Amino acid sequence: MKRGVKDFESAIKELEAIVKALEEGDLALEQSLELFERGIQLSRFCHTRLEDAERRIELLTSQGERAAAPDNLTATSENGNDT
Repeated sequence: MKRGVKDFESAIKELEAIVKALEEGDLALEQSLELFERGIQLSRFCHTRLEDAERRIELLTSQGERAAAPDNLTATSENGNDT
């Protein structure tokens, strides 16, 4: 039975617990395989969420970028001719 994943933070916390349990090595083979499978599911969930966040940041950044000032505006300001 596969359990759903609530959110990124919960997934990371559960994944950390799985890694710790697997590193301890005190589990039966079948239990280790089940935890490993769950860990892969959580890892994919987290990876997808991070990619989504990256796309959102790129979109917000590209929408918020400002164009450079025109050359003639910069030249006027540097010459002291602010008209």
